[in-house]
Amino acid sequence: MYLRELELTNFRIFAEGNGKGRILFSKGVTAIVGGNDHGKTAVIDAIRLLLGTSDLDYARISLTDFHISTTGNIATEFKIRAWFDDLSNQERGTFAEYLSYEKSDDGTVRAVLYLNLVAKNHKNYRRGRPFITTEVKSGANGDGPVLDPNARALLAATYLRPLRDAEREMSAGRGSRLSQILLNTESVGARGEENYVRGNDPADVKKLSVLHLGDYTNDLLAGHGAIHRAGEKLNSEYLEPLSFAGDMNSSHISIGAGGDDKARLRQLLEKLELQLKADTTTGDIRHGLGSNNLLYMACELLLLGDGEDGSPLLLIEEPEAHLHPQRQLLLMQFLKDHAEKNSTGLQIILTTHSPNLASVLPLDSLILMQKGKAFSLAKKQTKLRTNDYRFLERFLDVTKANLFFARGVLIVEGDAENILLPTLARLLGRDLAKHGVSVVNVGGVGLGRFARIFMREDATDGEVGIPVACITDLDVMPDCAPELLGIKKVQNREGNEEWPATRRWSMVSDFPKDGKTLDDVRKDKIDKVSGQRVSTFVADHWTLEYDLANTELAEEVYVAAKLAQADEKICDGTKICDGTKIRDGTKIREEVEDKARDSFAAFPDDNARASNIYAEFAHKTKTTASKAIAAQYLAELLEAKQGEEWNTAKWETVLPSYLVEAIKHVTPNAEMVVIQRQDDGGVDGDMPEQPVT
Repeated sequence: MYLRELELTNFRIFAEGNGKGRILFSKGVTAIVGGNDHGKTAVIDAIRLLLGTSDLDYARISLTDFHISTTGNIATEFKIRAWFDDLSNQERGTFAEYLSYEKSDDGTVRAVLYLNLVAKNHKNYRRGRPFITTEVKSGANGDGPVLDPNARALLAATYLRPLRDAEREMSAGRGSRLSQILLNTESVGARGEENYVRGNDPADVKKLSVLHLGDYTNDLLAGHGAIHRAGEKLNSEYLEPLSFAGDMNSSHISIGAGGDDKARLRQLLEKLELQLKADTTTGDIRHGLGSNNLLYMACELLLLGDGEDGSPLLLIEEPEAHLHPQRQLLLMQFLKDHAEKNSTGLQIILTTHSPNLASVLPLDSLILMQKGKAFSLAKKQTKLRTNDYRFLERFLDVTKANLFFARGVLIVEGDAENILLPTLARLLGRDLAKHGVSVVNVGGVGLGRFARIFMREDATDGEVGIPVACITDLDVMPDCAPELLGIKKVQNREGNEEWPATRRWSMVSDFPKDGKTLDDVRKDKIDKVSGQRVSTFVADHWTLEYDLANTELAEEVYVAAKLAQADEKICDGTKICDGTKIRDGTKIREEVEDKARDSFAAFPDDNARASNIYAEFAHKTKTTASKAIAAQYLAELLEAKQGEEWNTAKWETVLPSYLVEAIKHVTPNAEMVVIQRQDDGGVDGDMPEQPVT
């Protein structure tokens, strides 16, 4: 039995109609991911309100639980509807009077359990509190019998709150969580092989039940000589002198343990506390929040694994709390394994802000929350194909998993774009950090696969509201580039030189090719991964470096390439020459930069200049410039140009248009002055002011 679906109407961030929440859960582990204030905690709290929790912590409904519309109207009623599926024979018997029967896809009839909580705000107060009534009914439409409290208790979830104080939860004391867990652990409450009768010492104390062992220990304590003598002294020296003749007061000392067996067992268990053992190597008994947090979760799983009735459901908010990344991964693997192996069908629903956890869970077990909408990433819910899931399972690492928590996503194919785009965005007045945008580097493979995570198979219930921009090269050389890059022609049978027939690259003069123009090639790349909030932006000409070199920034690109070639010498900081002379790395950089600017000045300003600059990156030699290192230098050079002349409007006209449009797409909340581009890169009218972000 597992919670298959949850529907929320007028509950907190969730509205009604198209605005209501519909959340689909998986068997085993389901992780709800997304940024702050999108509804993750509301989902967990809705389950708590409907099912209750095993710690008996009462979740009170308040006015803040009722949805507030954009016009400020507060809903007078909210509904929480849960659908449990895959019931066992025992569960069907337990909840027989509350079941509904539905046809499966294969035509068979199966029993399912619906629970419907309706809360009504009567808009008046009683005893100083808002008068709110609730009712929990069964049936698909809430028209079944009211759920009996005992039946509802069988469905109670185990809840681990965020920022939990694990050490306090495991400490001794009245109503301690440890005592509650042990009290509901079957072996603790079981009868022993031998019973204890007061006044008779047991033959083997190890065969007593926990309760009888406690009774025996209490009797030993009460009958101890020191306790007995203290009682006699109290009577003879104090109570007797204070008593009237013929009305003698007397007392006896006993262990306070009244009530029935369960009450006495609870009082006994409340004296216990749970702690980690001392470190076997250092003997240190101190443990941090992370270790105690793991101990607490292990204890809760002990209770869940011991139960047989109802639905074993574990709710965890931020399981990564107080855990370093490696322990987060260990915890997540443990939870997955425990859910898969647990004979009672343990279901775990968690919320997380950790890319570490999101990266190790199967993609189809994630739910992406976005502005009160829950988007399951399960198969048939997204545009992802079956082989896409397999691919992402291999390549969705911690770095890329940050896309689940972003307000916008830039998907790029190389390190250079990954390094350079944040700087370009700042120059455009659209700082990616301020807009919550993540840059995801897929390394030249899988750009479309990552983008399709955000594309719904059926968008009638809404689109994922996260703008995604895929940035890719056109990969078509200008005609002058092959020769400048050192690519040689071959002789054909007629003795004429031509480009190799097996070549995998294209140049502008190849088009039209296979019935397609260059514009058709660009359109195919765009259409391949575009739709809903996902858009693809293709390089204006060839590659990132070439397109930048084809602008007013050509000199900076060339200088950055030369600096990248000399990076090792520059980064050494100092260099010893002739055994005595010390040169500073900063001085080396200045010399390289000056020499590069002199060399650039000798380039003719023609169509081949950008290709000559790109050749610094393309020749596969020891002096080839690293695109990633050059991007780092280029970012510094561009930031140094920022000023009164090179303001936001100037950058928008100079930078390649596809990069500008991609950055605009993922930062829709920034106000930028629209500049009309001209063929010569100029602008019409006066230069506008800086944008407002």
